[in-house]
Amino acid sequence: MTTIREAVDLAIQQLTQARQERQLPIENPRLDAQVLLSHVLGKERSYIYIYPDQKLDAAQEARWHDLLTRRARGEPVAYLLGHREFYGLDFLVDRRVLIPRPETELLVEQALTICRKHLELGQTPVAADIGTGSGAIAISVAIHEPRLPRLYATDVSLDALAVTLLNCRRHHLTERVHLLQGDLLTPLPEPVDLLLANLPYVGTAEQNTMLPDVLDYEPHLALFSGSDGLALLRRLLREAAQSDKLREGAALLLEIGYRQKEPLFQLARELWPQANITCLRDYAGWDRVLKIETQLPQSCSF
Repeated sequence: MTTIREAVDLAIQQLTQARQERQLPIENPRLDAQVLLSHVLGKERSYIYIYPDQKLDAAQEARWHDLLTRRARGEPVAYLLGHREFYGLDFLVDRRVLIPRPETELLVEQALTICRKHLELGQTPVAADIGTGSGAIAISVAIHEPRLPRLYATDVSLDALAVTLLNCRRHHLTERVHLLQGDLLTPLPEPVDLLLANLPYVGTAEQNTMLPDVLDYEPHLALFSGSDGLALLRRLLREAAQSDKLREGAALLLEIGYRQKEPLFQLARELWPQANITCLRDYAGWDRVLKIETQLPQSCSF
């Protein structure tokens, strides 16, 4: 039987070798080994330091070797664990949905700010998360602002919505987060005050530059949007401006790629000439969230 210390040492060796030979983005083999092993043991990571000589039983060893093999092939740790933390909450994830990224927390922060401005004015805003994936955005907003009676979460993928439903149940939000299947704004049953979207924005022309753990494992439907990555974002903006899905004075928050600010800013200005349009940078300094405030009354200016 393998001890905890031996299991960690073996994993570090194999993951380091995989990183060197296959150019895999395994930044910290020791951390990956400890996280995966603590998952197999059902213990906190500190347990590995305290009991290094404890032996794995047969079932644990089999599970450990399976996860280690998959990680050495490049499968993301979040998929191996089956969950990922986002905005202080834990979300179930698998290969049906993208893994939530820290930079998307900026979109949640902005959404909460806008919702709270409405609430301070005695208004109850209606929000919609378009392309919800795991549901991380909609659920985070709902939990951190319990005064919102309902939010809509839409996705074209039924597989993704199945994961969203699991996360809604996990966080006891099935009564407040309404799941809708369909393309962009089509399934929305009413106009909204706040439109959120983290749609695919990677161009197919960029595939050769992507990390293999993303390209090989995360769903392409949730990654790619035309050759330049802008197809869906352009269509969403036009649909929002030309349909009846936005209430007067509505706001839009869209996560974008770091080189997409100018073309999307120009399109938004054409569609909403009087709007207040800004672009917010993430913690790494990249343009990340396009914010469009459409013709807000002076008393409601954010």
